[in-house]
Amino acid sequence: MSIRIANVNDAANIKSLLNQLGYPTQPEQLTDKIVRLINHPDQSLVVYDDGGVKAVMSIHFVPQIALDGDFAIISYLAVDETARSEGIGRKLEDYCVRLAEGRNCDRIQVHCHIRRTEAHRFYERQGYQESRKYFIKSLKK
Repeated sequence: MSIRIANVNDAANIKSLLNQLGYPTQPEQLTDKIVRLINHPDQSLVVYDDGGVKAVMSIHFVPQIALDGDFAIISYLAVDETARSEGIGRKLEDYCVRLAEGRNCDRIQVHCHIRRTEAHRFYERQGYQESRKYFIKSLKK
């Protein structure tokens, strides 16, 4: 079992994991985004591979001009529903912490949909605190 950088050959597994979160994706769109994420210096896309991909996590690093420390954002962390409660999410989150600390981040943010109550409990166990204000402007009509 290992955490490794994702590649385009992981697209079908990542698609399945995102579908489990309620985010249906198109294969060609997903492949393009995998390539963009793994080639961008301020992004990381990793999978947990235990003889097959069991989880995926995308991380974005954001420099802060007004603060000493930067911050990391976990935009997706999905563990296969058949492998939940096995410690995989914790291992991925620990990996994110190590990456973030190595990049001078002083915090990690995660956006977790209100309907994902089990995920809320997971993040709280990992030491995250809820922050109430989050504004979104849709650019798609």
